[in-house]
Amino acid sequence: MPDAFILTTVDVRDPAAFAAYRTAISGLNDRIGGEMLVRGRTVETLAGAVENAGGAGEIVILIRFPNADAARAYIASPDYQAAQPLRDAAGRFHIRLVA
Repeated sequence: MPDAFILTTVDVRDPAAFAAYRTAISGLNDRIGGEMLVRGRTVETLAGAVENAGGAGEIVILIRFPNADAARAYIASPDYQAAQPLRDAAGRFHIRLVA
C-alpha cells in the first residue's frame, strides 16, 4: 500500500491546553511509524474560502505513515485516545486521512 497522511488543521483556542496535548502525544509518531512533515502556522489563504484560515491560532500538521492502516492505528492508539480531552480543550481540530 502507498503512503498515507494525516492532515490536521487546528484553530487553537487555548495555547496552554494545546501545549499539554502536544506533550501528551509526544513520541507517538515514532512509535506508530509516522513522520512529521509539516507543523506550522497558516500564513495566508491563496485561493478559496476556508473558515478562519490563517487566523492567529491556526496550525497545520501533516504526518506521513507507511499506509492507511498505520495512520488509523495512530488515531486509535490508547495514547492518542487518552489525550482526547486535552485536544478538545485546546481548540477545534479537523483531522483527515489522505491516501
